[in-house]
Amino acid sequence: MTTKLVIGLDGHGSGDRAVEYASGLAKLIGDCELLIVYVVEWSPYSFQTPEENAERHKRREEEITKAHERVVDPAVEKLVQDGHKARGIVRHGDVANTLNDVCVEENAQQIVVGRSSEGGFTKRLFGSSTVNLVLHASVPVTVIG
Repeated sequence: MTTKLVIGLDGHGSGDRAVEYASGLAKLIGDCELLIVYVVEWSPYSFQTPEENAERHKRREEEITKAHERVVDPAVEKLVQDGHKARGIVRHGDVANTLNDVCVEENAQQIVVGRSSEGGFTKRLFGSSTVNLVLHASVPVTVIG
């Protein structure tokens, strides 16, 4: 049975550290697939005109393309070059909920994320999305400092 690890990227150095850790873990596991996931923060709760909704949809598609090009695809490419099975996923939504949803959908065994260092004391310790993920995930979460 292939073990699947979800790696949450944020486009910063903390995501790179999460990828590096998960790569090492995958080597120890053996039969492992790494799922690189980038979540674009997006709230579906907005009241707009049909024209605004059309523009919003276009912007959403552009964000998905940019996230793949700038963050996800380079990480997947590096992992594949290093001999791993890896693929990328970009979604819109709440970071913690979306990472957990991907994990459930893909039947993954663990989530790996990097610790955020932006914001106040609590955010410097973990990051609000990371805290929510750790508290509510349906699988173990590894937070890389």
